[in-house]
Amino acid sequence: MKAVLAALLLLAAGPAAARPVLMISVDGLRPADVIDADRIGLAVPNLKHMMAVGAYAEGVTGVLPTLTYPSHTALVTGAAPARHGVGGNLTFDPFNINQVGWYWYAEDIKAPTLWGAARAAGLTTANVHWPVSVAAAVDYNLPQIWRTGHDDDRKLMRALATPGLLDTLEAKLGLYAQGIDESVEGDENRVRFAAELIAQKKPAFTTVYLASVDHQEHAFGPGSPEALAAIARNDAMIGRLVAVARATEPDLTVVVVSDHGFQPVATDINLIAPFVAAGLISFDANGKISDWLAEPWFMGGSAGVVLKRPDDPVLVARVGDLLDRLKADPEMGISAVLGRDAITKMGGSQMCSFLIAFRPGFEPGHDPRAAKRAPSTYKGMHGYLPSEPAMRSSLFVEGPGLARHGNLGEIDIRSIAPSVARILGVKLAGAEKAPAF
Repeated sequence: MKAVLAALLLLAAGPAAARPVLMISVDGLRPADVIDADRIGLAVPNLKHMMAVGAYAEGVTGVLPTLTYPSHTALVTGAAPARHGVGGNLTFDPFNINQVGWYWYAEDIKAPTLWGAARAAGLTTANVHWPVSVAAAVDYNLPQIWRTGHDDDRKLMRALATPGLLDTLEAKLGLYAQGIDESVEGDENRVRFAAELIAQKKPAFTTVYLASVDHQEHAFGPGSPEALAAIARNDAMIGRLVAVARATEPDLTVVVVSDHGFQPVATDINLIAPFVAAGLISFDANGKISDWLAEPWFMGGSAGVVLKRPDDPVLVARVGDLLDRLKADPEMGISAVLGRDAITKMGGSQMCSFLIAFRPGFEPGHDPRAAKRAPSTYKGMHGYLPSEPAMRSSLFVEGPGLARHGNLGEIDIRSIAPSVARILGVKLAGAEKAPAF
């Protein structure tokens, strides 16, 4: 009830006086790793300072699925995938002809964005490496894009960034990190570029994305020494970037977010083989998919199921029967199978006729030739149902634009974009929740 009353007061107050905002995403940052940092011996002085003088969430409930690209799109639209259009990290590609293509392009976003709202209000915008930002409505844009890590990726980046921007920055700072580089050093490189961009262009709204915490949690597990070390180094990067930005804009509000939580994973489940056995996926003599009627769309700790003919009741029933049998098999590690009505209610992609949710510790494997169960490729994973407490993401915010301070409790990820819009003094159409701070 307190959260509802606070949201109503924020709505009644109307737009705030326009103030600049720096929004930094630390992919995979779990709230407890900062809130309980003293107990676990983790040094994060900058984020702890934000907690002390600003506001923070005990947890942020995410969208379906709790993946990087759908979540980051929610962070700039205030909408769930059903409305904003980015349903996964990778585009659904049943014949694998797109060479593992991700949702890189902002034209796939179907809801208004903070970047567009700021531009419409005459504010200058900047972006460094935010997901789904190629050709976004951003004045100074270094979008996230990669293909192979080959040097040709540098040419691609130069072609897709704001014309001349990368050349200008690299002339002073050296080479910009490859998009495929998710190391801590890659993040530190991009923070240097973000700091220089802010100092030179003085944008009113800036988005910056850091990938290394997520990378270490996948490789070594959440709470591992490697993951905690990455969090500490990310905190230091945040401190350096905020110092530069605040020297440029003393009236700055800083918003540090993450996209999802994390939990340990140990077992890969071969989800392709049952679809092949049921005659729903066919392979040719070269081991490539030749035809499909229903195919899993991998989403970390879950998998959507896309049907070739989603309005065919016979096919829907056939796939539903298969999924019921898989869920009944305890070795498959499936916690729930959602139908279209449940997916719609939770705001998931309308491309999915079903969604398979796995239990903690399980994930779908990508190799159709693998055993039914195998040791997992990763040590940590997300993409589980947003109702899972371990999937809660983070929010830490401080600055003169805040309407609320202290512990905000648990909030919805869709409330962050309208909160930022309020601070910027702009109108964000399509946000599905009221401002939270």
